[in-house]
Amino acid sequence: MASNASHDRSTPLRAALVLEDGPSFEGYSFGHEGPAAGEVVFNTSMVGYPESLTDPSYAGQILTATYPLVGNYGVPPTTQKDGVHDYYESEKIHVMGLIISSYSAAYSHWNATKSLGGWLKEHKVPGLHGVDTRELTKFLRERGAMNGKIVFGSPDEIPFDDPSRRNLVAEASCKEVIRYGEEGQKRVILVDCGVKHNIIRCFLRRGVQVIRVPWDHNFNALEWDGLFISNGPGDPALCGPAIENLRAALKGDKPIFGICMGNQLLALAAGAKTYKLKYGHRSHNQPVRQVGTERCFVTSQNHGYAVDTATLPKDWESLFINMNDGTNEGIRHKTKPFFSAQFHPEASSGPTDTEFLFDRFMEAMEDNRGLA
Repeated sequence: MASNASHDRSTPLRAALVLEDGPSFEGYSFGHEGPAAGEVVFNTSMVGYPESLTDPSYAGQILTATYPLVGNYGVPPTTQKDGVHDYYESEKIHVMGLIISSYSAAYSHWNATKSLGGWLKEHKVPGLHGVDTRELTKFLRERGAMNGKIVFGSPDEIPFDDPSRRNLVAEASCKEVIRYGEEGQKRVILVDCGVKHNIIRCFLRRGVQVIRVPWDHNFNALEWDGLFISNGPGDPALCGPAIENLRAALKGDKPIFGICMGNQLLALAAGAKTYKLKYGHRSHNQPVRQVGTERCFVTSQNHGYAVDTATLPKDWESLFINMNDGTNEGIRHKTKPFFSAQFHPEASSGPTDTEFLFDRFMEAMEDNRGLA
């Protein structure tokens, strides 16, 4: 196997993660040596840190990676095809900071171009290693996700910040209309609430022209064969314009497909309510079952809010449920081709067990049928 190794030679600087309503966790810096504040969350995935760090759904958050060793395969190049990154989920790192147990300064991978620490420094994102992430995760599981800050001196060098109070979708969304694919193909309007690039890749592989629009764009004035609502960060209830535009689209019969934040916005537009989860679902191994069947899938997830199924209107129903805690994992309209998934069928770096939902959406654009 080809190897590309490097070493971070600087003497590590001590720093700490301070929780707003809890203990402090000390560690050593391996990223940008500057303070940062946000909501502290954890992800139990074993691989995929380049994808996670560039996932816009993590905007405003300090991410704790629970896997013991991180950094051993470095980070890939920033190559693109058709205007979409080959290996990243967006154009930049979205997390406010990264907390890990042990850092591998020496990386080796055929596709690596730099170290994880060097990448964090380029984007001015702090990272701490040597932290007891097991203890931190246990604390967050008991108390719930909470605000925190990474500091390099006095705990007062930066104030706490609650990102859920602001519209993170507006920060993560594109600012202008972007087109992908060729004219003459099926046309999908992609409402960008903080879209992951692999969603666009999934559509392009299926020969779809994607019209990516800002979160508050009036897409009802455009021509389209299908409407897609992407993932995104923060509280979906703050996305009033997107909800109103989607509510207008629900009066028609054209297929609509939502993922993650898209599931929540579809529910809100239908008249249901959402609520904040205690610590969210962030991992590669969440089991979900398709309602009315014994089909169970292993899924990748990254969300802090969920749909309250008890508030769904009578013409809507749950499509998937989480087998761990019974929370909603998708909804569908009983007669129209509208459906959604709370998990990530396009998951990069996997699993891809539910990517068939994109095929079902394609079929719906052909004959306007819902998900059977």
